[in-house]
Amino acid sequence: MLDFAIFAVTFVIILVGAVLYLYPSSRRASGIPGLNPTDEKDGNLQDIVNRGSLHEFLVSLHQEFGPVASFWFGGRPVVSLGSVDQLQQHINPNWSTDSFETMLKSLLGYQSGMGGGAAETLMRKKVYESAINNTLKNNFPLMLKLVEELVGKWRSFPEAQHTPLCAHLLGLAMKTVTQLALGPRFRGDAEVIGFRKNHGWLIVFFFFFWVHQIWSEIGKGYLDGSLEKSSSRKGHYEKALSEMESVLLSVSRERKAQRSQTVFVDTLLQSSLTERQIMEDSMVFTLAGCVITANLCVWAVHFLSTSEEVQDKLYQELEEVLGSDPVSLDKIPQLRYCQQVLNETVRTAKLTPVAARLQEVEGKVDQHVIPKETLVVYALGVVLQDADTWSVPYRFDPERFEEESARKSFSLLGFSGGQACPELRFAYTVATVLLSTLVRQLRLHQVKGQVMEVKSELVSTPKDDTWITVSSRS
Repeated sequence: MLDFAIFAVTFVIILVGAVLYLYPSSRRASGIPGLNPTDEKDGNLQDIVNRGSLHEFLVSLHQEFGPVASFWFGGRPVVSLGSVDQLQQHINPNWSTDSFETMLKSLLGYQSGMGGGAAETLMRKKVYESAINNTLKNNFPLMLKLVEELVGKWRSFPEAQHTPLCAHLLGLAMKTVTQLALGPRFRGDAEVIGFRKNHGWLIVFFFFFWVHQIWSEIGKGYLDGSLEKSSSRKGHYEKALSEMESVLLSVSRERKAQRSQTVFVDTLLQSSLTERQIMEDSMVFTLAGCVITANLCVWAVHFLSTSEEVQDKLYQELEEVLGSDPVSLDKIPQLRYCQQVLNETVRTAKLTPVAARLQEVEGKVDQHVIPKETLVVYALGVVLQDADTWSVPYRFDPERFEEESARKSFSLLGFSGGQACPELRFAYTVATVLLSTLVRQLRLHQVKGQVMEVKSELVSTPKDDTWITVSSRS
């Protein structure tokens, strides 16, 4: 089965870090159908820029050349897979590593393992996942409290008032992640705001600067070295990273002295990880956890606001499973329709249109041989809206996941089950708490005339001016 991360940084880091740095020598194309380079130096870079995004470029590439296609980045061939069948065939033997964790840490300058090989790397991964699981168990009431505070705020709004989804749900994600990861130090607004400022700079660097410019400015920047000359951009990034690292190290020392065992960092402190490794894993979780949680919640609430029928069906399930009680961690697996809503949110929004793996050994897909050290792109945005896999693919329809075939395809793509990254599982829990609290108290309505834009870069980020209105269910 495929083992890869589910959001944008995976592709960016693998592309830039692995291909441009780790494997700098050019290779000849292996006969896979696709585009010839339009520029000797940049390959198909300008073609991607002209299409407006990598996702749109991949859509056109697979329409022309089929489910296995190739293109060029600089002087290096890239193979793209654009169907479930072909993705299923692409087996990477290195299942013990998490490409997102490994490559994000590589970009940050961190060590992905413990310095002792594959066994230690796997052990560190297990500690990381255990820390997230323990955090959810120990802090579920706090998560519920934060959600109830937000829903209570929305209930106090006049029915005609427009509610800004991105601002409110990013705030919820930030509060949830910082408090569950780092403890009560971040329960005060001042601490959260200070942390959010530096966190925001890193998010800008990773998800806006890298995503929107990678194929034009940054792509060329790495090829000719000009990126290093941008002192202002680099300075903001390095300052934010340094300040966040200092905060995380300080929190780690405080929690160690208290010998508490309730939040994410506490589980790391109970392990054999060094202080530096604990800081690194805390950085990864706060960055990745916040972004994917916020985006999943925003898109889910938006899609619910477009369908009273889906809201009502979800409300009925919540009433049947929970009655008058608040949602609890042990009840979440029983909320099957809520899971379908979140799955369909990820699929319809193309929450991660692209991911990738480096071909560690020579492989084969259909009749095509993929040489060792070739970058293999998973065109997830293409697959998630492939009419051969999903009926009426552009419709938001949670009931499609009642079919075993849909659930299996979704799992193969790395969005559910054991292949899903731990940050996504965390985000699903927060989103379930949000929807189960929100839908039982309020009805969600679209703002007339507003068009929600599903962006098609490496991560689907809702527009900053996305609004809904709410009304009481009672």
